[in-house]
Amino acid sequence: MLQGSLLWKVKARGGSRARLFRLQEDGVTVCFEGRFRRARSPQSFSVALIEAVREGRRSEGLRKHGAAFPERHCFSLAFKGRRKNLDLAARGEEDARHWVQGLTKLMGRLQAMSQMEKLDQYPSRRGLGTGWGRLRVTPGGSLARCSWIHGVLQRADRNKDNKMSFREVKNMLRMLNIDMDDVYASKLFKECDHSGNERLEGRELEEFCRRLLRRPELEELFGRYSGEDRVLSAEELQDFLRDQGEECSLRQARAIIRTHELNDKAKQQDLMMLDGFMMYLLSAAGDILNQEHTKVHQDMSQPLSHYFISSSHNTYLTRNQVGGSSSTEAYVRALRAGCRCVELDCWEGSDGEPVVYHGHTLTSKILFRDVIESIRDSAFEKSPYPVILSLENHCGLEQQATMARHMKAILGDRLLTQPLQGQDPQNLPSPEQLKEKILVKGKKLPELWQEPQGVTSLLDPEEEEEEEEEEEEEKVQERSPRRSLQSLQEIKPLQAKDASQVSPELSALVVYCQAVPFPGLAQALRHPRPCQVSSFSERKARKLIKEAGPALVRYNARQLSRVYPLGLKMNSANYNPQEMWNAGCQLVALNFQTPGYEMDLNAGRFLPNGRCGYVLKPPCLHSPPGEGSRRLALHIRVITAQQLPKLNRDKGSSIVDPFVRVEIHGVPADCAKQQTHHKLNNGFNPRWEETLRFQVRVPELALVRFVVEDYDSTSCNDFVGQFTLPLPSMRQGYRHIHLLSKDGASLSPATLFVHVRVKSL
Repeated sequence: MLQGSLLWKVKARGGSRARLFRLQEDGVTVCFEGRFRRARSPQSFSVALIEAVREGRRSEGLRKHGAAFPERHCFSLAFKGRRKNLDLAARGEEDARHWVQGLTKLMGRLQAMSQMEKLDQYPSRRGLGTGWGRLRVTPGGSLARCSWIHGVLQRADRNKDNKMSFREVKNMLRMLNIDMDDVYASKLFKECDHSGNERLEGRELEEFCRRLLRRPELEELFGRYSGEDRVLSAEELQDFLRDQGEECSLRQARAIIRTHELNDKAKQQDLMMLDGFMMYLLSAAGDILNQEHTKVHQDMSQPLSHYFISSSHNTYLTRNQVGGSSSTEAYVRALRAGCRCVELDCWEGSDGEPVVYHGHTLTSKILFRDVIESIRDSAFEKSPYPVILSLENHCGLEQQATMARHMKAILGDRLLTQPLQGQDPQNLPSPEQLKEKILVKGKKLPELWQEPQGVTSLLDPEEEEEEEEEEEEEKVQERSPRRSLQSLQEIKPLQAKDASQVSPELSALVVYCQAVPFPGLAQALRHPRPCQVSSFSERKARKLIKEAGPALVRYNARQLSRVYPLGLKMNSANYNPQEMWNAGCQLVALNFQTPGYEMDLNAGRFLPNGRCGYVLKPPCLHSPPGEGSRRLALHIRVITAQQLPKLNRDKGSSIVDPFVRVEIHGVPADCAKQQTHHKLNNGFNPRWEETLRFQVRVPELALVRFVVEDYDSTSCNDFVGQFTLPLPSMRQGYRHIHLLSKDGASLSPATLFVHVRVKSL
């Protein structure tokens, strides 16, 4: 990989072009030559941005356009966020294997490394050169005793002239695990280049490092615990951790010092310097998210109805639902994001093959078979817990049978086709019991109609027609809002004549998720049917919540319910999922392709429990009424932000005027928001020191959303970044918050630094 390999880049619209791909010496950056407007231009990407490496022709692009290359020569790189896949083919099987295994190993290593290990991968503690050995930077004691930086400087100084160009400075920052924004790095470089020769040397470089690494608020915090000697003993670190609300023995405090301290002599004496303290607070140990919650930590043996389940609406779409494209990659992305219930709108296709698309619109069509193959390949990459296929079926009997054959052939033993042995029919099985199983949600024939000659519509005709017309009416408005509702009559004949019937082959695959019209709360509570699922538009769900909220909570304690976005939304807009979760609805389906606060809340809801897509509902939503919730006072002191992204990189003067808003999303009485004042022209290290206070009545349902925006006095404020998490997963004390972009991608190195205090009322 360091030597470079000739790889063919397979284009999304067909065709391929050979490029030389080479791993850089930092072990993180891959460079290749691209083309921009017919001119060759170097391009690169970071291994840290790769979500997954997929062998063979498993991407949609390689399935369609990679036939010219042998299967074992092909692989795809799927990136975090919304960046498109990179589909590649090597000259030989060995080359492909080197890149697949190499990138996978580098990704794992980056993920597992501590801050200290990332520094240790460079020869920064041996062979210190004389040129950089004299450097001493002392921002409040910060780099004075850190000999490790000298070796990093020597390695970054490629031409060994004891001067640093901007490119060499950027290389140094990577070695120090400082992912500094180019705009800020360039600005700081120019301000320190007093000689004007585009090189930093001696005192110029000292000034650069001092200004780069200085965090006055952390120096002050360190000083409060370390005293005048500016060195933190294990006992003093123990005091700090106790004030953080963490149980910590002296032995654990020493272990933290050994993990995060950079100075060998200090480490040997169980002492922590300011640099080590900063490393500790910037590591996962100083994150606002409880790190125990990054693993599956909840009881997974309760019935499915006791969990919130991450769910997607119109999963196949990559953009809006009127003219956007359908793609199997949309399923891959949703499943990798932890989604456990995906939707397939199935329609009659040519050559006897059913297709998936947003019917009667300009959205493109994809084969049902290809969707099932993609789901098979990605279903359990990120979570072992069950995946539900929510079928919206518009196919005739023949193609329904084809759908059933494809699912059985492609999914094999993973497809659940029979009730679990010994399972109580009065209760749904648990996620633990259904591990690595795929469930089908759809209509089911009564048992006596399972034979082929019994093919028929399975519900009372009037009841079924009313339910289907309501959903179809919304779909029609969704697809073509300007048409009158009479267009429903025009559209219906276009689907298969027997689409309202169910084939026995497809019916046989529906076990625990039988789709039925909602019978009404009174009947449903009198005669619960745990294996039946009803779907509600957001409008109908709100109506039920308003008129009979407590009864809906009881219904959702025994049965699954699915909520989907209302029609008339050409741009695939979402609704606020929190009000549906408050009522215990499990399958709260959102358009995953549409970024916004709604998807931020969804990501926050499913952030804990190892992001496995299942989160146990609080006891008040699945158990008999017991003790009331414990009311809390939540105080959040917003202290500083670091390296906020520049919103308009084309404008040299486009520096943000940031402010921070904290939002509480929960039961109606808890919903609140407060914000700091804005800071003029400072996105590098703004400081607020403002405390925002909230009272939370039902903390177990509350989500906390931190939002940074760019203040604008004449128009709407611009979004900068956000992070959302459940209140029960939030740690107290001094914490860093790593901000995310609109589409959920990391905005590293952008962070907030806050102090959190929670007390019972």
